[in-house]
Amino acid sequence: MNFSAHSVKPGRFFILLAIITGIAVVLGTVGWPDKPAVHKPLKPEASRKKAPDFELKDVNGKVVHLSDYKGKVVLLDFWATWCGPCGIEIPWFTEFQRKYKDRGFTVLGVSMDDGGWKDVKPFVAEKKINYQIVLGDDKTSDQYGDVEALPTTFMVDREGRIASIHVGLVDKKEFDDAIQNLL
Repeated sequence: MNFSAHSVKPGRFFILLAIITGIAVVLGTVGWPDKPAVHKPLKPEASRKKAPDFELKDVNGKVVHLSDYKGKVVLLDFWATWCGPCGIEIPWFTEFQRKYKDRGFTVLGVSMDDGGWKDVKPFVAEKKINYQIVLGDDKTSDQYGDVEALPTTFMVDREGRIASIHVGLVDKKEFDDAIQNLL
C-alpha cells in the first residue's frame, strides 16, 4: 500500500496521521521500559541512614548479611539477568571489584531473577562476574524502599550507611567518582 496525502481523502489523511502519531507515542513510551536514570549525589555523612541488613543466600547456600561487609565501601546492586541496562553495568562493576578490592571496596550483586540459580549461574559464568552474588527476595526489596526498577544500586559507606542511590542505567564515571569519594 502506498499512503500519501494524495491517495487518502483529505479528512481521512489527518485521522490516519493522528492514529500513526498516537501509535508512535505509545510505542515510544511503552517500548522503552526503563525509566530515566535517577542519580542522587553522595549524601552528606550526617544525613545518611543505615542500610537495612539482610539475610540472603549465595550460590553455595551460604547465608550472607550486608553487615558482613562493615568497614568496606559496598556497591550494592539489585539486578536481573533479563535486564538490559544491568548487563551494561556488570562489566563496569567487575572492573571496579578488580580495581578497588584491595582498598576496602566490594561489589555485592542481589539478583532479583524469579528463576533463581538456574538462571543466574550460567549468566554469572558467561559474564565472568568476579564479585559475590546473592538471590534477592520481596522482603529485601521492601527493606530498600520497594525496589521496582532494575538496576537499582546503593552505594554504602564504611559505616554501613546509604551514601547514594542510583536507579536505572547511570554513567560509569558517576559510579567511579562515588567509589573514590567513599574510599
